[in-house]
Amino acid sequence: MKKPILIVFVLLGILVTTGCSETFTPKPKGFFRIDLPAKSYQNLSDTLPYFFEFPDYALVKNDIHQHGEKGWINIEFPQFNGILHISYKEVDQNLDVFTEDARTLVFKHIPKASAINNKLILQPERRVFGTLFEIDGKGTASPVQFYLTDSTNHFLRAALYFNVRPNNDSLAPVIEFLKADVEHMIQTFYWR
Repeated sequence: MKKPILIVFVLLGILVTTGCSETFTPKPKGFFRIDLPAKSYQNLSDTLPYFFEFPDYALVKNDIHQHGEKGWINIEFPQFNGILHISYKEVDQNLDVFTEDARTLVFKHIPKASAINNKLILQPERRVFGTLFEIDGKGTASPVQFYLTDSTNHFLRAALYFNVRPNNDSLAPVIEFLKADVEHMIQTFYWR
């Protein structure tokens, strides 16, 4: 009788020591799915000194920090928690100051940027000239900025920011999507 009890205890001991071992496999960190809407554009209000087409999924709002400046607006992308800040100035023999300020604001991103690519904007038929800056890097706060001018009367500067901690690796699909919208805005841009 002692032998069957001993076998039962040995089998139970084996089952307890091998059957309860748990192996933990960590799951990779996941990100939310980003649904990108179909591209569709609408016209900007005709009360501003400039015009362009902006996406249907964006909202145009007056800049609450405009300090009395006309033509300062924000184009908000609520679905992506992003804002394109647009400021406007009238040129009075100070174009070099405005363009240098725009470059300075772009180059403040150098510590976090892995590259800053610029594209010249030359549309002489509409008197639209400027530079588009694409700022690459995981922690850059503003991945896209640009300025436009007619070189005599008008100057416009824009910068895209997201209201989240900068992690442009995970924001890359949204950045590329909105960069195409910014390029469309530039292509349809003209002065009033």
